Amino acid sequence: MTSFIHKKLQSNILPSACRSISSLAVTENSENFHSTHDTVLPPFDPFHFFSDYTKSGRCTLRNTKILHAHFLKTAILQSNTFMTNSLMGWYCKSNSMVHALRLFDKTPHPNVISWNILISGCNQNFSFEDSWRNFCKMRFSGFDPNQFTYGSVLSACTALGSPLYGELVYSLALKNGFFSNGYVRAGMIDLFAKLCSFEDALRVFQDVLCENVVCWNAIISGAVKNRENWVALDLFCQMCCRFFMPNSFTFSSILTACAALEELEFGRGVQGWVIKCGAGEDVFVGTAIIDLYAKCRDMDQAVKEFLRMPIRNVVSWTTIISGFVQKDDSISAFHFFKEMRKVGEKINNYTITSVLTACTEPVMIKEAVQLHSWIFKTGFYLDSNVSSALINMYSKIGVVDLSERVFREMESTKNLAMWAVMISAFAQSGSTGRAVELFQRMLQEGLRPDKFCSSSVLSIIDSLSLGRLIHCYILKIGLFTDISVGSSLFTMYSKCGSLEESYTVFEQMPDKDNVSWASMITGFSEHDHAEQAVQLFREMLLEEIRPDQMTLTAALTACSALHSLEKGKEVHGYALRARVGKEVLVGGALVNMYSKCGAIVLARRVFDMLPQKDQFSCSSLVSGYAQNGYIEDALLLFHEIRMADLWIDSFTVSSVIGAVAILNSLDIGTQLHACVTKMGLNAEVSVGSSLVTMYSKCGSIDECHKVFEQIEKPDLISWTAMIVSYAQHGKGAEALKVYDLMRKEGTKPDSVTFVGVLSACSHNGMVEEGYSHLNSMAKEYGIEPGYYHYACMVDLLGRSGRLKEAERFINNMPIEPDALLWGILLAACKVHGDIELGRLAAKRVIELEPCEAGAYVTLSNICADMGWWEDVMKIRSLMEGTGVKKEPGWSSV
Repeated sequence: MTSFIHKKLQSNILPSACRSISSLAVTENSENFHSTHDTVLPPFDPFHFFSDYTKSGRCTLRNTKILHAHFLKTAILQSNTFMTNSLMGWYCKSNSMVHALRLFDKTPHPNVISWNILISGCNQNFSFEDSWRNFCKMRFSGFDPNQFTYGSVLSACTALGSPLYGELVYSLALKNGFFSNGYVRAGMIDLFAKLCSFEDALRVFQDVLCENVVCWNAIISGAVKNRENWVALDLFCQMCCRFFMPNSFTFSSILTACAALEELEFGRGVQGWVIKCGAGEDVFVGTAIIDLYAKCRDMDQAVKEFLRMPIRNVVSWTTIISGFVQKDDSISAFHFFKEMRKVGEKINNYTITSVLTACTEPVMIKEAVQLHSWIFKTGFYLDSNVSSALINMYSKIGVVDLSERVFREMESTKNLAMWAVMISAFAQSGSTGRAVELFQRMLQEGLRPDKFCSSSVLSIIDSLSLGRLIHCYILKIGLFTDISVGSSLFTMYSKCGSLEESYTVFEQMPDKDNVSWASMITGFSEHDHAEQAVQLFREMLLEEIRPDQMTLTAALTACSALHSLEKGKEVHGYALRARVGKEVLVGGALVNMYSKCGAIVLARRVFDMLPQKDQFSCSSLVSGYAQNGYIEDALLLFHEIRMADLWIDSFTVSSVIGAVAILNSLDIGTQLHACVTKMGLNAEVSVGSSLVTMYSKCGSIDECHKVFEQIEKPDLISWTAMIVSYAQHGKGAEALKVYDLMRKEGTKPDSVTFVGVLSACSHNGMVEEGYSHLNSMAKEYGIEPGYYHYACMVDLLGRSGRLKEAERFINNMPIEPDALLWGILLAACKVHGDIELGRLAAKRVIELEPCEAGAYVTLSNICADMGWWEDVMKIRSLMEGTGVKKEPGWSSV
């Protein structure tokens, strides 16, 4: 304290003040007593004294009280407002607002600075309501606020979440002539950006030409916080063009925007500015640079920047650990966590949650248990965020019982986030009943589920009645306005098959983000309403919402379902303009769209331009080659994928097997089967179904049965493939046995299954069984028979020689018969020699399809078999008259 005594004494300071300072020095440090009195004191300068005292770090509550006591003895506070304000400021810095308020109340002549110190002190101590009350008192006392007053009270309004108070303050500031003051406008921009809308904040910023870096920082920061990152980059460019020098705050905000957009090149340019301005040593700027490289998946450069930092804090360490977690490099994340502990850096709950996320892989189970023990030892276990991360970690590595144990130990905290994570853990493990039960327990214990709990439980509900009940509860507690809850609601209705209710909920949502638009578009596509999906995408564009990767992928999926190349190209154009045309997610959807639309050359071109190729893009192109008849190209691409050591999923393998089935090559199919077995995919249901179909088309029905037996859990497609295979090979009895076994296993048949069943009955002459199965379609399963089902019955009756019954069956059908049905009857008439009915059937075919040469030829052959050559000549003349020509037969042998 003695170092503060040797100052110049001003003439307007009372001699008693000098004595008080001197005596204070003696009190503080008695060994300096003699030197203090033996030396002539320089003049006392209060400005330097208070400034140096504040900077010294000795501004504690105890020292401030000592000074206060000495000033009271000399009565200097009664006449010197500056010293009173300084003491008040020290009390505020010492987090003692009670003493600051007492001093303020005893100040005989407070000024605007006094009020500003008091209001600012309340803000520093998070007493924002007191800030507002003191501002009101200041106004009632007749003081005119200045720009610092307005800035502080606007900050308090922002913290209180009160835009109305903020607008009142701003109106008063404008009225009193602070319209162009940067400090006031920055406070209002920040308030609007956080509480109202970014558009309002931008309007305040653009009202007057800004000559203040603080305003630029406020609007750029507001843009980043509102995820208007492209706007933030544009504002930064404008700021630089107007020759405003960015500071550390500017750089931190703009680097955060670059990281969110993964704009690495722009970010490197900003880093150049950082180096030029000498802001590279700022720990916040350095951390933002690390975050940029981490978000752009360049962890090598992120590590280099991290090691270059002269000073690192907990945020820097957490950022580099999170970067490795995002890149799925759990080993490196855990390594840096160990290094962080070695250097003694303070660890917070964000660091721990990041490391726990790194341990969410089954191979990290040992490290997960060790980390759990360390968390328990250090006391972080009591932090609800850490406990939630523990629950999530154990659920991700498949140990839900341990998740539930952690939850039970922390259940008494009544933390809603923890309940939401536990519900999500049950949902991910497939324990729908336990998740719903936990949600009900929340209600019974008086806990009000938040948006996370509600969204989690809605994501797993597959019961329409239960979903409606939860919908009613959400409306009751007012959660419907939340975007995540609304999206979960209409997704639930879509998943339960109620697309109309799903779209109604979507329309009623007050706000919609890209996730909600993408989910609704996907819902339309999955329920065979691709046209409505494309129309919804157009509505989204009309509302000037910029589509992201998920939305564009959903729109491309709809275009694939429509096989609309023109619409797909339009969406491709939007993807290119949004700079996501080469991203993995959108790129795969583009390859799939072009493949489904038959533009296989364009599909390959997009595939070759993708910097990273995932399973979906590879599978889509293989499937596209197969479906468009490029069998050799499909096999060659599959070979390239294998040689590149890329992971091959069951969908890719199924596509290749489908191509081999079209090729009808048993040798290649057997080799592929061996490859699939080696990869361990032969038990996959999709692969097994494709193998069944492949062997069936190659004529090896015994191999079909062997492959089918190896499928772990046959689904409807695999059951149907086996039934159809037996039916096509004339093994009707075996097909019906498989059908009975399928029903016993609880799998419901669809219309394709019944085509196989009726075809099996037809090949074995099982007329009564055929009628029985046809009637069961509508009665038992609610499936209306179509042309193929009726065709199987007509074929069954025709093969059995019951031609008249077949005619009656056709005439009594609930749908209008087509040429195919009459053609089947005509073929049966030729086999059984029924001339009259054959004539009638041929007449119906010719009426429905006048250019169908087969009907003329079949009727001509029937007449020829009977020796009716005049009728033969008439039929031939009729063919010539109508211009129908029979194409000549040919053989490749």
